[in-house]
Amino acid sequence: MGTIVLSGTAVLVILGFGNHTWWLAATAVLYLYVRYGRYGLGGAPTAGESRPTPPATYQAYRDRRDRQAKWERRYRRERPFETRRQEREKSR
Repeated sequence: MGTIVLSGTAVLVILGFGNHTWWLAATAVLYLYVRYGRYGLGGAPTAGESRPTPPATYQAYRDRRDRQAKWERRYRRERPFETRRQEREKSR
């Protein structure tokens, strides 16, 4: 998303050499992206992005860690061939 905004801004700046209204549009795009895009105004991450929050207590951390370990054990048990393939790729 940031790449699209930056390349669009660059295009608007280049167009702005002939008409300064395009520079105003480029400024508006950057302002809106910083203000409302990505994590602006404390918003949630968009699809494909994550912003993990640390657990509030050690107990919450342990619970989350144990749930993750339980899930991983279940995954390995239910998909042994996939697990072996992943281990082979990891060791390369």
